[in-house]
Amino acid sequence: MGIKEYKTVTEVAGPLLFVENVGNVAYNELVEITLPSGEKTKGQVLDTSKGKAVIQIFGATAGLDAHETSVRFLGETIKLGVSEEMLGRVFTGLGEPRDNGPPIVGEQRLDVNGGSINPYSRQKPSDFVQTGISAIDCMNTLVRGQKLPIFSGSGLPHNDIAVQIARQAKVLGSSENFAVVFAAMGITHEEAGFFMRDFEKTGALGRAVLFLNLANDPSVERLITPRMALTTAEYLAFEKDMHVLVILTDMTNYCEALREVASAREEIPGRRGYPGYMYTDLASIYERAGCIKGKKGTITQFSILSMPGDDITHPIPDLTGYITEGQIVVSRELHRKGIYPPIDVLPCLSRLMNLGIGKGKTREDHRGVADQLYAAYAEGRDLRALSAVVGEEALTPTDKKYLKFADSFEKEFIAQGKYEDRSIETTLETGWRLLSALPETELKRIKKEFIEKYGKKYRKE
Repeated sequence: MGIKEYKTVTEVAGPLLFVENVGNVAYNELVEITLPSGEKTKGQVLDTSKGKAVIQIFGATAGLDAHETSVRFLGETIKLGVSEEMLGRVFTGLGEPRDNGPPIVGEQRLDVNGGSINPYSRQKPSDFVQTGISAIDCMNTLVRGQKLPIFSGSGLPHNDIAVQIARQAKVLGSSENFAVVFAAMGITHEEAGFFMRDFEKTGALGRAVLFLNLANDPSVERLITPRMALTTAEYLAFEKDMHVLVILTDMTNYCEALREVASAREEIPGRRGYPGYMYTDLASIYERAGCIKGKKGTITQFSILSMPGDDITHPIPDLTGYITEGQIVVSRELHRKGIYPPIDVLPCLSRLMNLGIGKGKTREDHRGVADQLYAAYAEGRDLRALSAVVGEEALTPTDKKYLKFADSFEKEFIAQGKYEDRSIETTLETGWRLLSALPETELKRIKKEFIEKYGKKYRKE
């Protein structure tokens, strides 16, 4: 039986078409739309009930004549042809080649709307991933299989941090297959050029797959892009036994597209106009990362989002924080001081850090050094605020040492070059050197044996 064509489009609203008198149509089904000009474009069923279907078009609807438009329901969901040949390639947000290369002949065709990993099948993450960035590796350690978002703001260098992590991420003492799947949503041509040039220049493109959805591409395409990336990652990880790092930027653009579609459907809005199901929708993306029992490959996920108005209580970072396993916070204050990467370690958190550090993984003193650096930096920051009120002369000699420590910590530990790849040993030794400026009696969070073993060589007394 042939695929039936419908000419019963009744309304066009934003990126949506409303079609009547349809039968046997499924949610998420792929649709081919023939425009009055004869041009064909694709769409997806968003909603269906009582013979009516709402279709989301992957393209512009401006000037579209409803009566002259025909629709064919293709009887399948959006599928992506996947293969190892995708490594080293750049695609559009819908999986079409963007690098002028040939189309991919897929070994398999997979539904992009994959499911979350079943909690029963999950394996506890335990392998330390070295990003080469001290503020992450020492203070907020990334573990293989973790989902760790980066909370940033507009104008901050989160894209530089993203490509640096993509370039440098590795598992120590491991020669296993490692790949990066990079998905960018709603970015400018300039940003797309930056990503492609950096990946090509540093040779990282050879082990990476890029999906780039530009700002002038249809906003509904942004809803598909992260799913394309995760489908590719799942194939490489669970079929080809690779360890995959997925970087998604910018999830704020994804949520704006979600709000736009919900508004076109005239849904009742939730907080700040975002749909009430945004938590569930974000979870369907974030929960596709992890380790599965019996599978060699893993998926680790960095999602980057620019907080509107630098507001960490905004619905997007707020809901993301509930689903993911911590957060890395990029600070505008540190950025103004000229510090890169401007990561403010105090509000940062990695909930899986303890699973990936310690003897045999990083180093036995790692936890103590991280805790002591946190405590000393927090104390220094408090004293910085106090000295602004009472003056530095009113502080005790120990207080002045903490004040000096806070400045040194920002300039020597957090700050590093964009192409500086620090080993965990270098990072921990830098931490010990900075802590040596404090009296030994103040190092209350590190075991005495570790102070003797690692810290004594930096002490002048």
